[in-house]
Amino acid sequence: MQQNTEPTAPEPTAPEATAGVPGARRPESSRPAPPRVTLRSDLRASGYDGLVALIVTGAVFWLLWVRINDRSSSTATVMPFMADDPEGFWLYFLSQAFGWSALLWAWGTVILGLLLSGSRPAWLPLSGPRLERLHRTTSLNVIVLTLAHALLFAAELVRHDQDSWYASAWTAFVEAFVPGGYASGTGRIAIPIGQAALYLAIPLGLLFYVRHRIGPRTWRVMHRFVIVVYVASVWHTLLYGTNVWYDGWFRTSIWLLQLPIAALFLVRLLRPARRAQRLAAPGSSPGAKAAWTLRAAGRLAVAGVVVAVLAVLATGRDGGRGEPPADTSSTHHHD
Repeated sequence: MQQNTEPTAPEPTAPEATAGVPGARRPESSRPAPPRVTLRSDLRASGYDGLVALIVTGAVFWLLWVRINDRSSSTATVMPFMADDPEGFWLYFLSQAFGWSALLWAWGTVILGLLLSGSRPAWLPLSGPRLERLHRTTSLNVIVLTLAHALLFAAELVRHDQDSWYASAWTAFVEAFVPGGYASGTGRIAIPIGQAALYLAIPLGLLFYVRHRIGPRTWRVMHRFVIVVYVASVWHTLLYGTNVWYDGWFRTSIWLLQLPIAALFLVRLLRPARRAQRLAAPGSSPGAKAAWTLRAAGRLAVAGVVVAVLAVLATGRDGGRGEPPADTSSTHHHD
């Protein structure tokens, strides 16, 4: 008779029998589950990222300060009284620095999100869980940086208001945080766009921590609107950032940042990680044909965005302000 040489499965071992035995393997059922991701744990983990954001904000503030002092910034053209007395408007420049950091961190968050939602490149040194955690911490810091940007802008309005402190604080609150409250110049359009970005970023950034209550499918659908927050932030910057008011390398650099996002977004659409999102042959049903048409149109639109960004980078013009107007005085009154 041939002897059975196949290894036999070991008998199940009770947890009590292996307790305290060196080298004993714990049963799968008794292994501790990975720690649950909570808002508190991510806030603790976001400290290092937040410190880097503050350092970058300081560097941006220094750059803005140098440019306003040597009058190479568009701010000196749009609001020359700030160039005449930069020390008197340091809160404004600090607010702009936080706004730029918020935009940079939003850019990084979108990049990380696109890398997570598609096929992760083999050259990327970060693992999937680390990439996801960094995506969450940068998202939280975007909210903090944007809030700081808005609060410092309001503080600047209070500082130069001649009314009583409570009246000026109320006016500043309305102008900085109430849509339609800022009723002068380009701010009538640009500030509500920035407010929309802030008010959308807060719930969309925090919905992750209650996804078990609203359902993963609902969360995924809502999370896609993060790109709307980013587009609104860029639009707000191009419309109201006085240091990028006119065409030039500082304004063109904003468009340069959009190229990798548009490219990654196009790759994400052309090679989605989920099979259901791939652009296969359209089905015979009207619903399948409509979905195919919508996905094909989305891919063409993003490809058009890539071409448009390349055109702006090549020409240095985006259809905005090409030269200073005859009257460069600010439409917002400061004494």
